[in-house]
Amino acid sequence: MGKKKKHILITGKPGTGKTTLIKRLASILPRAGGFYTEEIRHQGQRSGFKIVTLSGKEGILAQKGWNSPFRIGSYGVKLEDLEKIGVGEIEKAIVSSEVIVIDEIGKMELCSNKFQEVVIKAFESDKRVLAVIPVSPIPFLEKIKNRSDVVIFPLSYSNRENVYQEIRKELF
Repeated sequence: MGKKKKHILITGKPGTGKTTLIKRLASILPRAGGFYTEEIRHQGQRSGFKIVTLSGKEGILAQKGWNSPFRIGSYGVKLEDLEKIGVGEIEKAIVSSEVIVIDEIGKMELCSNKFQEVVIKAFESDKRVLAVIPVSPIPFLEKIKNRSDVVIFPLSYSNRENVYQEIRKELF
């Protein structure tokens, strides 16, 4: 078999299990740092997203009704938490982890220049990156997808277990 790619990207439509897959993989990685996002639900409805770091810190990424100059749909993006917690955790992982977990490099996160800068720093570091990236053709994302040291795994309902096994082989 050929040389393994350094960085792993997971992509797919909303609801296919990308975050679940990232959390499952992160739980078996010996020295991983970074964060994942989770929905905030209120009375059965999604009202926002939170950032949860692998070291246990939490913050708000975006919330409906949040007064922010950065908006994605009905969500106001909370740059302060994204930069303090998300960016901070990636910076820490670049120094002290073997694998940097980023869920996700998406529209909300891309509202922050600091986030974009630390993502590039992570990909250019000597560490491996395991990240979720949307299907959307956004120029910043296209640059990452087109890197020669990246392998992309499209996720769907029907291939979840196969992708998990393939990424495990890629990581170990």
